[in-house]
Amino acid sequence: MEQRWKVLLITSVGLFMASLDLFIVNIAFPDLAKDFHEASLSNLSWVLNAYAIVFAALLVPAGRIADRVGRKRVFILGLLLFSAASGLCAVAPSIPFLVGARVLQAAGGAMMLPTTLGLILPAFPVEQRAVAIGIWSAVGGVAAALGPPIGGLLVQLSWRWIFVVNVPIGIVTALVALRALDEVREPEDGRPDLLGAAELALGIGLLTLGIVKGPDWGWADPRALGSFAASLALIVAFVFRSARHPAPVIELPLLRVRSFALANLAAMVFFAGFGAMLLSGVLLLTEVWGYSALKAGLALAPGPLMAAIFAAPAGRLGGRIGQRPVAVAGGLTFAAGFAVILASVGAEPEYAAAFLPGFMLGGAGVGMVLGTLPAAVTAALPPERFATGTAVFGMARQLGAAIGVAVLVALLNGTTEGDLLAGLQRGWAFSLGAGLGVAALALAFGPVGVPARKAPEPELVAQHGSA
Repeated sequence: MEQRWKVLLITSVGLFMASLDLFIVNIAFPDLAKDFHEASLSNLSWVLNAYAIVFAALLVPAGRIADRVGRKRVFILGLLLFSAASGLCAVAPSIPFLVGARVLQAAGGAMMLPTTLGLILPAFPVEQRAVAIGIWSAVGGVAAALGPPIGGLLVQLSWRWIFVVNVPIGIVTALVALRALDEVREPEDGRPDLLGAAELALGIGLLTLGIVKGPDWGWADPRALGSFAASLALIVAFVFRSARHPAPVIELPLLRVRSFALANLAAMVFFAGFGAMLLSGVLLLTEVWGYSALKAGLALAPGPLMAAIFAAPAGRLGGRIGQRPVAVAGGLTFAAGFAVILASVGAEPEYAAAFLPGFMLGGAGVGMVLGTLPAAVTAALPPERFATGTAVFGMARQLGAAIGVAVLVALLNGTTEGDLLAGLQRGWAFSLGAGLGVAALALAFGPVGVPARKAPEPELVAQHGSA
């Protein structure tokens, strides 16, 4: 096997594990609520959101460190930390302990994600990178498709097994990577801005806290207003720090690259809808329709499977005709899926006739978007910024997912079993709007991803190299 395909295979296992974990945790949410019955929905949501927020905040510093000390080394360390933290999650005696272990798990995941594409892209020639990205995206889609049924099966034993499964996969992959991967590093000046990362994490955490607890506290309550005000102040401080630090979390000159800025904003909007979709699907099937975790996992699998099927072809098509039309079509398809669900799903279980068509249509849209946005992000970046550019994209998607879960929890706040469906319908309308937002943003991308791609401007490359 050629070295480039070995790199793609090994790094994709890390991506597979992280994606599998995301979908397994969602399917286990009702069982977590039963085991920790004293915890409210808003408190339980931090099992998802603490991971997403910390993951997002550490992605770019981890990408910076990987560029400097070696992407292979950081990838392997991330695998081992993720595996060890998964073991801690499996033995968690309480929600606070579980949330803390998820924070460590997020740190490991943040070390893995930017290094995967950071190792893959230099191994492939420019004309094959869109295909490699499509395959990389499809791997995440396959993990997503397998996550619900595997999670449903493991939850029959205990929710703790959804974390145990990561341990052997991570250890074996780390051992294989140690022997098979070549080291890749780029010259880097300046230490990563860990204080800036902390400002970002705390700012997004306070924003999420305000959204989640606002309905309980009251939107005019000083605690809610204080959360939003402190969040704004921290994010403003983060932006000012990023403008002055030699190795910031976000290089502000990158945001002047239209395709890079818009693709990351589109990722945040899309994953807000996507995060709400994941949790709302589980709650519909288990809480409204009364499905078991295993039955719900099997029922959810076709949507992610459609995403896996569409991701690689969408990446190839985007490489030929440009990412813009494919991303627009993906956003509209995602929105159309929720339009169908809103029009057809009710309190009575009608899976094949009501839920499945819209969910599969939405899954196809997910694949089209995921197959194109990463390529749009990296299209105008020089090779020495592949890892950090990918990290910014990962940060945007994780922040979007955290905000989406927070919005759904806020929309469900105060609902009882009898009117849970009404809250879920509001969540589906939110996801529909996210799909339309992605399509609108993609229209402004410009002709990125076409074979005759224009090289980055020398001034921008110089700014990147000196950051």
